[in-house]
Amino acid sequence: MKNFKNLLFVALFFVTATVLGQTKVTGKVVDDTNQPLPGASVVVKGTTNGTSTDFDGKFILNTKSNSGVLVVSFIGFEAKEVSFSSSKKNLTIKLVEDAGSLDEIVITATSFAIDRKTPVAVSTIKAADIERKLGSQEFPEILKSTPGVYATKSGGGFGDGRINMRGFNSENVAVMINGVPVNDMENGRVYWSNWAGLSDVTSAMQVQRGLGAAKVAVPSIGGTINILSKTSDMSKGGNIIASTGNNGFQKYGFTLSTGLMDSGLAATVSFSKTSGEGYVDGTQFEGYNYFLNLTKEINENHKISFTTFGSPQRHGQRQNRSTVETIRNAQSGIRFNPDWGYKNGQVTSIEDNFYHKSQTSLNHYWTISDVTSLSTAAYVSYGKGGGGGTAGSNRDLFNVRVGGSDQPVDFDNIVEINKENGALGSEAILRASRNDHEWFGVLSTFKTELTDNLDLIAGLDWRTYTGSHFREVTDLLGGQYFFDDSNVNGTSSALQVGDKMGYHNDGNVGWLGFFGQLEYGTENFDSFISTSVQRSTYQRVDYFQYDLSTEAGRDIATTDKVSLNGYSIKGGANYRIDDVQNVFVNIGYFERPANFDSVFQGFNNTTVNENAENEKIFSLELGYGVRSDKFAANVNLYRTQWNDRSFSRGISADPTVSGSEDFTANLLGVNALHQGVEFDFTYKPSDKLSLSGMVSLGDWTNDNDLIDVPIFDENQNQRGTLDLLVAGLKVSDAAQTTAALGMLYKFWDKTSITVDYNYFADLYAQINILDRADFDPSTPAVRGGDTWKAPSYNTFDASLRHGFNLGEFDTTVTVRVNNLFDTEYIADALDASDPLVWFGFGRTFSLDLKIKF
Repeated sequence: MKNFKNLLFVALFFVTATVLGQTKVTGKVVDDTNQPLPGASVVVKGTTNGTSTDFDGKFILNTKSNSGVLVVSFIGFEAKEVSFSSSKKNLTIKLVEDAGSLDEIVITATSFAIDRKTPVAVSTIKAADIERKLGSQEFPEILKSTPGVYATKSGGGFGDGRINMRGFNSENVAVMINGVPVNDMENGRVYWSNWAGLSDVTSAMQVQRGLGAAKVAVPSIGGTINILSKTSDMSKGGNIIASTGNNGFQKYGFTLSTGLMDSGLAATVSFSKTSGEGYVDGTQFEGYNYFLNLTKEINENHKISFTTFGSPQRHGQRQNRSTVETIRNAQSGIRFNPDWGYKNGQVTSIEDNFYHKSQTSLNHYWTISDVTSLSTAAYVSYGKGGGGGTAGSNRDLFNVRVGGSDQPVDFDNIVEINKENGALGSEAILRASRNDHEWFGVLSTFKTELTDNLDLIAGLDWRTYTGSHFREVTDLLGGQYFFDDSNVNGTSSALQVGDKMGYHNDGNVGWLGFFGQLEYGTENFDSFISTSVQRSTYQRVDYFQYDLSTEAGRDIATTDKVSLNGYSIKGGANYRIDDVQNVFVNIGYFERPANFDSVFQGFNNTTVNENAENEKIFSLELGYGVRSDKFAANVNLYRTQWNDRSFSRGISADPTVSGSEDFTANLLGVNALHQGVEFDFTYKPSDKLSLSGMVSLGDWTNDNDLIDVPIFDENQNQRGTLDLLVAGLKVSDAAQTTAALGMLYKFWDKTSITVDYNYFADLYAQINILDRADFDPSTPAVRGGDTWKAPSYNTFDASLRHGFNLGEFDTTVTVRVNNLFDTEYIADALDASDPLVWFGFGRTFSLDLKIKF
């Protein structure tokens, strides 16, 4: 016992001596607008002792010296050296933007990647770049000069933009806001109209292509986009914004911050309104954006942050493509839209979208010790709204136009016919397909330093989601009723506006995941290995198809829960050859549970695939980078094998006819290979001039055919099957070859001009399943050629940004012109003997004013 006491005394002596001999340096790294820079590198000069900033730009670093110099760096900013001492150890470090560093846009999950350290292909865009480049574009289009990314406006409605990454659509690209996932829990899709106002409050975006190093259970396939919203500013003030642009585009709003008050509380609120006529005919829009953040520093170890935001909006859409000849012959040319008309002199949309999705989160940051921390986010999201369309026994009425076939729909004609029918009801109406939801989740991440070189990160990812799906009558178009008997529990088949029709069901989705990651780092070498497990549960509740007055009906109306498991394992390493060069490699394999529609294939409670195949993904990536004072570049090689994928594809019985009946096909067991090479660079020949560019060459191909694919009508009744021969066809709907060149020239500190050139080629048309299908299983299917390939195209964008003082206020004016030379090009296409297309927008412009106070 005496020896034990002596040993304990000696141990305590050394521990105490070590602690007393250490200096604890704390601080925060911000940009020139005082926004935090998460993932910034903080290293004691001349040593390997370092750390990185957290989500709020804060860091804690223990050093054995009483004084020294910190080297602080972050991609897109000039590195800075800052002295510390025992009397100066709580620092606020402001980094200055470096126009010569990489301005790519790469998206991660819960953590930002660190340049020359994290072994992934990554790009970052900051708030100033968003203000400079966005204008009246869709939010995803900010990323169009990023390697491997294809972003378009789709049909051209407000917020209808889409993004593909390395050939993967939004269902396979994880989008996170402040580390919280926003992809739909049932189908994985992202609807950018829900986040149309997000650009107002974004402090930074980061894109990680491929599996990345995101710390979530079961990663995405194509990449991850993490959008960081602003937190409460530590300084008091705010700004007012106002914008105008083509086709009546108007936007105005404000941001106001209290600054850090004596109570330790800071608050920031932001609001804006956006409206316009739309570039495409019949796509009028109106949207709002609200944002509130409350941050409270309880003490040096605990901080809480409450954030809520949303973007309620309504806009007209163009859902149906047209032939090139139809568009060229139309009076409005590339603006032609068959999906709208006039009713009593007012613009009325056949296809429209209305939605409000809010997201609210409460984040708690706990510094348990100098080496251990716990970050937890509890969040809730409510969504309400849907998209419009037509219904009725005589939907050919929507083909009657006010004039020629390229003119608006004559709704007044439909109103007169429906009125004459009296009690017989409407022959044609407008309806909406609703997708309301409630979503709750918790994401918690624990981090501790096991040794000076080894960190352990582990976490929990829990989510529960209920999606409510139904159709409702939105406009009887002059009729007294609309007759629909699809609800076996309905008291009447004579429906009024607001009544449900067609179908009504809920999808309950549960998600529980655990992840763990080890990170090892030395002065020149960093690596990680991680694994995760996930359990998804699916349950379907139907209110229309089964008689709820009987016990048998009630039993079948709610299915048992179907549980599917997934897992992932991945690793990577980055080696800094010298101060200029680095190489990295990452490799991963994961199995992802099939989505909700793949389990309930028949849109009913009897056709249940409880043994749905997991999607299987193997990915390998190699990268090389160089960094110097004036030049920086990256080269990435990737190969992703995607087996047993599943997705739903919407089709139309006659896509050339507006209002024709919609169909859906569930595609199961498709294999594809995505591989390619990406190169990007920046060059800064002087302090005033910065050049950037990229080339991305993809080779994305389908591997196998599909047999006996079920087809369902718009009321979710199976109407047959088809065979689909797609082996060897190029993956469609995204340009496989892209390139970009950009120039930023600074006349003065606050005055600059940018010119961006983008090139797109090898854009294969999305497969029209009916054209490729064989409906007769008794005859062999005929294999056709490759899908139609759209002509390659290029565009130029330009902006002029000028800052000045308006009295005591810092003021910025930005003029932005997209498609400067009014290039005509096809941005989206549907494969057919005569392809159906959407043309991209012609020349557009915006003028933005921002006044800070």
